[in-house]
Amino acid sequence: MQFGVQVSTAMCEMSDVCRVWPLVEAMGYDWISGQDHFYTQRADGAGSFEAVACHAALAALTARVRVGCLVYSAGYRNPAVLAKSLVTIDHLSNGRLEVGIGAGWYEEEYVAYGIPFEPFNVRLRRMTETIEILRSLWSNEYTDYDGEFCTLRNARCDPKPMQRAPRIWVGAKGPKALKAAAQYGDGWNANFMSPDDFGRSCAYIKEHASSPLTIGATLPLILSEGDAFEHTLRDRYGVTAEQMRPATLGGSPAQVADKLAHYAEQGAEWIILAVRSPFDLDELQRFANEVVPLFRHD
Repeated sequence: MQFGVQVSTAMCEMSDVCRVWPLVEAMGYDWISGQDHFYTQRADGAGSFEAVACHAALAALTARVRVGCLVYSAGYRNPAVLAKSLVTIDHLSNGRLEVGIGAGWYEEEYVAYGIPFEPFNVRLRRMTETIEILRSLWSNEYTDYDGEFCTLRNARCDPKPMQRAPRIWVGAKGPKALKAAAQYGDGWNANFMSPDDFGRSCAYIKEHASSPLTIGATLPLILSEGDAFEHTLRDRYGVTAEQMRPATLGGSPAQVADKLAHYAEQGAEWIILAVRSPFDLDELQRFANEVVPLFRHD
């Protein structure tokens, strides 16, 4: 099993994020990522830094970890322009790019920014079209594409990625979205799913996959017990605390490892720890020292 950290860029200063990225890398984690939101549900009126710019900064300020975003919302992004941005990040990182794509779900952001929030089936088709365009632009000298949402003529994406084929993770929940992830993704990211929900979804993904997918789960981490756990859960996640509780890796290192084992048994190959400001680096170091070695077999 491999381990990463999703460092939220919401409700914090950019100086905090830029300080945390290299420190997380130094702890030995395999991955660092951000997320693609304009706002956060954790508190009214709270915002987040823009995802592509943060992704590029993450690439420039680290040297070893895989660098990702879980996940870019297809409804926000012109796919051809996104392809160019991601290639640039792949070169900035010397070939460490990881790509996450999702259909989008947070309607408030779309409405506030004047972006149409389409019906779910439409957003899902837009997501799959985005994935097709990314792959075509990265692999072909020229791309002609006639889609429902985009038309490309003699489109070029030069330079190409440093990697032969950057891995595309699809963020998905529910049968239709999971089927799309199975058919179009190189990886599937399960965001804040309980072990039971993860297990059912993972089985569904494997049943419908056209080729093997890398399976990952993004989960909150709170290495404390009792009242301390409850206080930290509420402090970090605000009005979304109860929503996060079933997926949270909480308690002692032994309790966290026991819960992680359930995810591993169901098929998780990557665990991404979702951390929120104020960032608890001691907690991440303790996890790296006391939990990660239990799941390493090299």
